[in-house]
Amino acid sequence: MEANGLGPQGFPELKNDTFLRAAWGEETDYTPVWCMRQAGRYLPGEGSTKEGKIYAFSLPPSNLSPVSYSHCVASLWMLPSFSPTSLLYPRCFLPLQALGMEVTMVPGKGPSFPEPLREEQDLERLRDPEVVASELGYVFQAITLTRQRLAGRVPLIGFAGAPWTLMTYMVEGGGSSTMAQAKRWLYQRPQASHQLLRILTDALVPYLVGQVVAGAQALQLFESHAGHLGPQLFNKFALPYIRDVAKQVKARLREAGLAPVPMIIFAKDGHFALEELAQAGYEVVGLDWTVAPKKARECVGKTVTLQGNLDPCALYASEEEIGQLVKQMLDDFGPHRYIANLGHGLYPDMDPEHVGAFVDAVHKHSRLLRQN
Repeated sequence: MEANGLGPQGFPELKNDTFLRAAWGEETDYTPVWCMRQAGRYLPGEGSTKEGKIYAFSLPPSNLSPVSYSHCVASLWMLPSFSPTSLLYPRCFLPLQALGMEVTMVPGKGPSFPEPLREEQDLERLRDPEVVASELGYVFQAITLTRQRLAGRVPLIGFAGAPWTLMTYMVEGGGSSTMAQAKRWLYQRPQASHQLLRILTDALVPYLVGQVVAGAQALQLFESHAGHLGPQLFNKFALPYIRDVAKQVKARLREAGLAPVPMIIFAKDGHFALEELAQAGYEVVGLDWTVAPKKARECVGKTVTLQGNLDPCALYASEEEIGQLVKQMLDDFGPHRYIANLGHGLYPDMDPEHVGAFVDAVHKHSRLLRQN
């Protein structure tokens, strides 16, 4: 620590590094825990920033400093009640807007792309992926502001959607229960699909590096739509780009003289690819709630940290039952190379008191587990 209490990048010195040590595979006194959810969509009192989050996508970058502030406030809301880490969760499709895709937020529906990619020549509409980071300065501003406001209380996790997941939004024009249009591309336009996935990878790498430069202390890549691909399609169209993101981000951090940060890959419903994901260059593999912890550990070995994976709906149970479910989860995962989390994000109607009970139970039972 420097004499003024600031770290080497001018940020307040980190006071609680338990999450980071667990991510790197080091021993910890208890199991760290955090929950995924955009605070602006979950916590009571978020209304003051929700409007800024909804309309951010139609504003020119010069007008986006209020949005940076709203992302910062949304992240900080998580802290007083129950969060031992802070995840800055910018909309995963912000890089797509920077690539030239028009994005609107439709109430009750979510993100919508009025002009989705329909033909191979539509790729010509996209901007150079190298300009994406320069278009997203407001995200980096939010990260720096959040890191400063955290005052070293907890680490800050950066975030991005993975290439296949981003491709689905671009082709489907929004959410989809089948991803049929995006998968049609994989079968009918494989070369164009690879071209698009490469563009997205080339856009994501400087975006993630920029988050670290701005203050992120770990990075999580979400492949939210992995479950729509079977092993064959996943290995062909998702896994190579997941690997490349990790490889390139780590290389660019080294080239920039920056310290490495742990990287997390979370591929929802990607249980069929756990072994491959464990070898993809990430320190942590996130699990959804459909994966048995002991089987996951057998599959990935002891070279990566596992993260997860309580069923989010378990938080609808009583606080007593939540404690019992957490105890079983911790027993199954064991005390080493493990970060507790839900198997996906919090839902808007979940009681914050039950989220707090989940976090408290992890801390309590993980300490007892180490004593025994």
